[in-house]
Amino acid sequence: MSFRIGSGVDFHQLVEGRDLWVGGVKVPHYKGALGHSDADVLLHAICDAMLGALSLGDIGTHFPDTDPAYKNIDSKILLEKTIGLIRQEGYTVLNIDSTVCLEAPKIRPFVPAMQNIIASRCGLTVKEVSIKATTTEKMGFAGREEGLVAYATVLLQKN
Repeated sequence: MSFRIGSGVDFHQLVEGRDLWVGGVKVPHYKGALGHSDADVLLHAICDAMLGALSLGDIGTHFPDTDPAYKNIDSKILLEKTIGLIRQEGYTVLNIDSTVCLEAPKIRPFVPAMQNIIASRCGLTVKEVSIKATTTEKMGFAGREEGLVAYATVLLQKN
């Protein structure tokens, strides 16, 4: 039995005039994440963790921000495509552990919906998808509400 672990991280600037997507959920806020896609920092970190676990590069390798096909794309589609790459390699996801760092808004009320979205696309139960949130105690770019960051760790198993 072969196991692989991967870690991912993603950062996005927060700006007015954009929607804030986190974990596949549109979170009400006066600022949104800036990016070529919908800039879902959590889904991007999860994709990078999966790709990294199998040494398949990163999200930018597979879905470059120079490709117009990915302009404003829903990151749930990127997650589904990443799952497809993992399955092509003969692996399945066993669990995901993640943390989102942002000062505002509070995302705790949205976590169950995020878990459902991620679990359904990855073939997991919601108990196998951990999403935590923390502030940076007003320190750094996240603390000043200039951006947000997400970290993810995944465990994969060879079929």
